[in-house]
Amino acid sequence: MSPEANSAPRSLAESLRMRDDASLAALLRSRPDLITPVPTDLTQLATRAGTRASVLRALERLDRLALQTAEALAVAPDPASYGTLLGLMAGDAGDAAVAAALPRAVAVLREQALVWGDDDRLRLVRTAQEVLAPSAQHPSPTGLGPSVQEATSGMSPGRIQEIVACAGLPSTHDSVSAVTALTALFSDRRKMAKLLAQAPDASREVLSRLVWGPPYGQVTPEPAAHLRWLLDRGLLLPTAPGTVVLPREVALHLREGRAHRAPEPRPPAVEPAATHGAQVVDATAAAQAYTALATVEELLKDWDEGGPAVLRAGGLSVRDLKRTAVALDVSEPVAAFWIELAYAAGLLASDGEADERYAATPAHDEWLEQPPAERWALLARAWLTATRTPGLIGGRDAKDRTLSTLGPGLDRSAAPEVRHRVLTLLAGLPAGAAPAAQAILARLRWERPLRGARPDDEEDLRSRLARWTLSEAELLGITGRGALSAHGRALLGATAAEQAAAGTESAGPGDKLPVHHRPAAPAEPLTAAEQAVAAGAAARLLAPLLPEPLDHVLLQADLTAVAPGPLRRPLAETLGVLADVESKGGATVYRFTPASVRRALDAGRAATDLHAFLTAHSRTPVPQPLAYLIDDVARRHGHLRVGAASAYVRCDDDALLNEILADKRSAALRLRRLAPTVLATQADPATLLEGLRAMGYAPAAESAEGDVLIARAHAHRTPPRTAPEPVPDGPPPPDATRLTAAIRAIRAGDLAATAPRKATGAAPARGELPRTGSADTLATVQAAVLTGGALWIGYVNAEGSASQRVIAPIRVEGGFVTAYDHTADEVRTYPLHRITGVAELED
Repeated sequence: MSPEANSAPRSLAESLRMRDDASLAALLRSRPDLITPVPTDLTQLATRAGTRASVLRALERLDRLALQTAEALAVAPDPASYGTLLGLMAGDAGDAAVAAALPRAVAVLREQALVWGDDDRLRLVRTAQEVLAPSAQHPSPTGLGPSVQEATSGMSPGRIQEIVACAGLPSTHDSVSAVTALTALFSDRRKMAKLLAQAPDASREVLSRLVWGPPYGQVTPEPAAHLRWLLDRGLLLPTAPGTVVLPREVALHLREGRAHRAPEPRPPAVEPAATHGAQVVDATAAAQAYTALATVEELLKDWDEGGPAVLRAGGLSVRDLKRTAVALDVSEPVAAFWIELAYAAGLLASDGEADERYAATPAHDEWLEQPPAERWALLARAWLTATRTPGLIGGRDAKDRTLSTLGPGLDRSAAPEVRHRVLTLLAGLPAGAAPAAQAILARLRWERPLRGARPDDEEDLRSRLARWTLSEAELLGITGRGALSAHGRALLGATAAEQAAAGTESAGPGDKLPVHHRPAAPAEPLTAAEQAVAAGAAARLLAPLLPEPLDHVLLQADLTAVAPGPLRRPLAETLGVLADVESKGGATVYRFTPASVRRALDAGRAATDLHAFLTAHSRTPVPQPLAYLIDDVARRHGHLRVGAASAYVRCDDDALLNEILADKRSAALRLRRLAPTVLATQADPATLLEGLRAMGYAPAAESAEGDVLIARAHAHRTPPRTAPEPVPDGPPPPDATRLTAAIRAIRAGDLAATAPRKATGAAPARGELPRTGSADTLATVQAAVLTGGALWIGYVNAEGSASQRVIAPIRVEGGFVTAYDHTADEVRTYPLHRITGVAELED
């Protein structure tokens, strides 16, 4: 951005005033917190851009090179020329890659309003300077310490003169000139090389340990000779009793002028670590997508009659999570992921009852009726935009409380952006190419480095989010074998042309095209409408890859049935009641047992119905053992009747009742005979039913009228629930309409605040409203109507909000002034009694 004015800006506000609308729009788009709410003028915008919270937020969104550039400016003279900054970044030898990339980094800092001024007077905003500049409490990320002037600020003049003399410089009459001479010596490469050539080897070893930071060290009251040599010449300066620091100018000489040990001008390339066929990747991802659908369906079926109880503090207990993991045959972290995904998609929630439990929502029933590909698209879209982070489950929050599944404290506002960015990097590779996880993490760390972090620091949140994204995308079927699938690219909004280009690129070992030059998904997350379109496109690509549901099974003589693929819903539901699932996989094996057959009979099916069902849906004849099992259980089913006495058993066969009474296993039920065909107990009917079934009988429950009760599962549903809203990462980026309106309002307010006024006695202070009496206000406005001049007015609206405006009055009548409002760019009418005062503008 080049200034439009001839004179250099004297403040950030003046720098912003010189920008055009496109440049202001770029600033407000990248820092939306600056227009929440919209500032009244550019001065207020500049003030808000310099607040600590806003500056920290902007610094955290810089890439590695831009952040290193800001850190270099923080240790450079204020103001610094572009040449000085280039020397700090590229070093004395001049790094060509850094020199080529630095203009872009400076442009980014200017666009973000973190740096202002021309190239000969670059200034870092004051708050960023305070955050990044070195101090004893907060060392600089560059590892540099204070300058000579800062380090000697509390030193006695006599001691400064001693250092100057020992360094071989002529004595001066004051401390200021002495410090200036010492700074000039340390900044002169030739003189410093000559001075250090005289240093003992042990002294140079001390300097080498401090040169890259931290620059502070400890010394005893009687330092060793090699330390005394450094202290005498000011190469180490005392900052506190027993503490010394390496001055910044000395460190820069030892570093050959570089502020950073390793400038990173280019982002690390994300190269393929393995390459698979595109069809293999798509098929693998589709198979996993089907598994994801089956797992979520099984989870919600397991909770169909009411899931686990909600903890008092919210969330799921560890015991219930373990039980669910066993039911789904997955590990606990994976079970937690599926539970959180169903919750994010709005398929399960708490029922809100007094005895609060988790259950499926009404949206779950609608979801089940959709085609499989559309069901998957809903899950994938919910995952991509959710801020809840299952990977945190089991960890501790700020108050050292355990984070539980479905509990509070799992939202991380950065999660959607990290997921989108990771998948976008995958989309930048050729179809079928899978990168190493470390390459993705290195790229993300370059794009959003953790301020002040060192390579050996604990992994930051963004890196952990990226790792979880890679594993969760594989679980969900967005990727296959580590590569992004075609429906995964569509989910990100990649066009058909981009997908075709990605599929035709070379993916061999010789492919060295940087990732940012390959066709990729949109760099920014999609809007809600764009997400819906992308999800529909992903579903259409996935649909042909999913297996078609079958309407048959293969019955085996060993009382099992094999489903060679997914079954149609009515068949799967009925078979799930009649048999138990023994194993899952590409083919599902069901086993028929007396208990499972009795379960079907309890649900109201007759033996003839079961025989007809199996005959209709089996590609093999119904085995005789299975037919005998059904008939045998049906023959005994309902022979015994259980009712409420507390509970009773009745049976027409008194011999069977005698057999039950004689069985030692019935002692716990404490049965007694009421009649030849009736036994009674104090146990409840459910306990009696379970006890008799455990003894090998097949009792049936009956109502108070003596009718057999059909034991159908009653689905428990929550009231209508909406999916949880993602927690935003600060204010959302403004759309084009809001951005245009905000810039227009800021420009208008700035015009009113800065318009030159005619001198009329005591002028109001900057930012204050003009004050004139009612008669003077009316007379000035009437005169402006006749002359066509413009006025500066103060106005208070009906809500009590005060503003400054520039108007051109058209007419005055009935206590109102109609005028063209330059700030609003339209004709408006103002009540005269709400105008605080007027002032004429200069011609």
